[in-house]
Amino acid sequence: MEGETPESLQSLFWYATAVFVVIGTTLLVSYLVGERHESPATSDPYESGIVPTGSNRFRVPVQFYLVAMLFVIFDLEAVYVFAWALVVREAGWPAFWEMTIFIGVLLIALIYVWRVGALDWRKNAP
Repeated sequence: MEGETPESLQSLFWYATAVFVVIGTTLLVSYLVGERHESPATSDPYESGIVPTGSNRFRVPVQFYLVAMLFVIFDLEAVYVFAWALVVREAGWPAFWEMTIFIGVLLIALIYVWRVGALDWRKNAP
């Protein structure tokens, strides 16, 4: 690395060494002091305090994933609208009209998704 002095590289080396020593010490102390017991419930899957019943291999309808993806997409757009709302006065009228167009496109997309039945959970949905 051009322009690096041996002193700065030496301080980087000592910093990295200190980091590894702290990590190693933490792992060693937790291994030496930590509890070691095996109970019958140790290997059981745990989900919100509810003991699982049945198989974990079941089919999830594709509509679930589709609605989840649509939620993420529209949620990200809400982040843009929120950021715009924070600076709306400083941004002026051009930004207002740009956001109006943006929200209009979002509304058209939502209407399209609704019309094609992507939000329909009935069994006979496409």
